[in-house]
Amino acid sequence: MQIDAHYYAVLAFARACGFKKEAAFKIAYASQFVDDAKINHIIINGNLENIEYDIIDDKPAFFNMATCHHYFKIKSLNYSSMINNTSAFHFVPGCKGKNFIKKMRCQQDSIIIGKIFKDALLEEDPVKLGVALHPYADTFVHQGFSGLISKVNDIKKVKLYSNHFRILEYIIVTIIQKFIKKSRYDAFFDQFMPAYGHGQALTYPDLPFLKWSYEYDYSDEFSESYKSSGIIDNKQRFQVAFEKIKQYLQTYLENHPQYKDNNIKFDNFDILFETLKAKKWYVKRKTNWRKLLLKYGFFEKHDQELKYNDYLWLKQSFSNFKKKKFKKRKVKDAILSDDFNESSWYKFYLAVKWYKELYFKYCFIEGLEIAR
Repeated sequence: MQIDAHYYAVLAFARACGFKKEAAFKIAYASQFVDDAKINHIIINGNLENIEYDIIDDKPAFFNMATCHHYFKIKSLNYSSMINNTSAFHFVPGCKGKNFIKKMRCQQDSIIIGKIFKDALLEEDPVKLGVALHPYADTFVHQGFSGLISKVNDIKKVKLYSNHFRILEYIIVTIIQKFIKKSRYDAFFDQFMPAYGHGQALTYPDLPFLKWSYEYDYSDEFSESYKSSGIIDNKQRFQVAFEKIKQYLQTYLENHPQYKDNNIKFDNFDILFETLKAKKWYVKRKTNWRKLLLKYGFFEKHDQELKYNDYLWLKQSFSNFKKKKFKKRKVKDAILSDDFNESSWYKFYLAVKWYKELYFKYCFIEGLEIAR
């Protein structure tokens, strides 16, 4: 899924379910920030009282909190990033199959993410719910693929059935196929696109309006025995995902009524599902959500929540924040804000640590022992 679903749809569904503005924003921001939290090491400076931190190279630091990385940088194609980031937060294993590689294949609403999410429903901090929402939603659209570079992801004959309008990848693929035989396209594609995540399916799994298919090796020993995925209807996948998310949001409010806005009386969820699955391009989908949030009084025009800013929590939490400084994988000499221990970024950091511990624990319980 992309930002229109992970942030704007989650924000709208949370408000529609009755969450107060602040809580809804924290859930939605944490959900989307999982796709943007690329910093993995921050050397810190400031008052460390009541702060949880690590000691790395004899210096206080926040460490191992990245939830994503730059997927096409060679340095990112390593086991640690795949296990701690890609698999854990974007392709949660389904734990089904006869070997480790097959067990790492993501499956919709699988047992691992289900257990983590049930724990999240009991947590007081809505940021933890948001962090868990991202991988939960992704299991519906990333099912069938793995967070490792793996034969599981080595697919062929990717085909679109719905309108291809303005899909950049489709245009590029069409141009390439004009210059090489269509029968050789899959072999050509393998030369520059690694079998990592749904890379060989491009962004097709994340576009809510597409119908598409592909062929994959279904054999246990990867003996080149391919069969079709069948026609995948992304509208159906998004619908089912957010029906479940809606139920979980309502359950969380029942468990934590302090976050309930008693002025919200909304029952037209059909309009939310229509907006979610609209056949609109990326920018238009975000615009549609903003219009909906205003139309139903969930937010006002001046509210900062209407436009996602991936540096907002960092800017609020570090007094010497500069975009160039905090755009790196490792940040040196980061000065904590005066109220850092109450900041949303720090809550996100704690939530990531909490999530990763549960992830590895439940994988082990389900017979998937992942070396770290």
